[in-house]
Amino acid sequence: MQFEVKTFAGDTAGSVELDDAIFGLEPRADILARMVRWQLAKRRAGTHAVKNRAEIARTGKKMYKQKGTGNARHGSARVPQFRGGGRAFGPQVRSHEHDLPKKVRALALRHALSTKAKDQTLIVVDDARLDAPKTKELKDQFGKLGLGSALIIAGAEVDTNFGLAARNLPNIDVLPIQGINVYDILRRDTLVLTRAAVDALEARFK
Repeated sequence: MQFEVKTFAGDTAGSVELDDAIFGLEPRADILARMVRWQLAKRRAGTHAVKNRAEIARTGKKMYKQKGTGNARHGSARVPQFRGGGRAFGPQVRSHEHDLPKKVRALALRHALSTKAKDQTLIVVDDARLDAPKTKELKDQFGKLGLGSALIIAGAEVDTNFGLAARNLPNIDVLPIQGINVYDILRRDTLVLTRAAVDALEARFK
């Protein structure tokens, strides 16, 4: 598909041909959901833990004799029903990762890109560079393109001045092409790709 290329000043800078195999798919919510679940599970630390009855520093002596008191038949004070006792079936340290085939992950990225293209929330810019790290200047440029919540994908490296200026703006994320991922694409309203990012994506999927 033919796509118009813009600049951050709001001008037109020609056009670019987007591959329909990457940007022209019919989005599938199930694949996107699987990918987002995989990403969020993978980044969980899994360091939550509680003490069970075997780990409580408390005597295991029988609280009182079995018969004759009129009370229930209790033994150790470390059991879960007593205050200060161990937790029953509580969380333990573990990994939350689960497998997702590499082909499904690649397909999910293409569906995420196609989602933005179909919703007309994809913008292709000529380049993402600034002469000086001025946040106010960059904010004015974003206003011309109507960017309030956006993920900006640069080339192999993010321009230093551009990155410094953009990091002070809320709801604006800037990543190199190596960092592009489904979750960040979907969590922002607009996806902004540079020409270099488009070329890198097409090379990646060929």
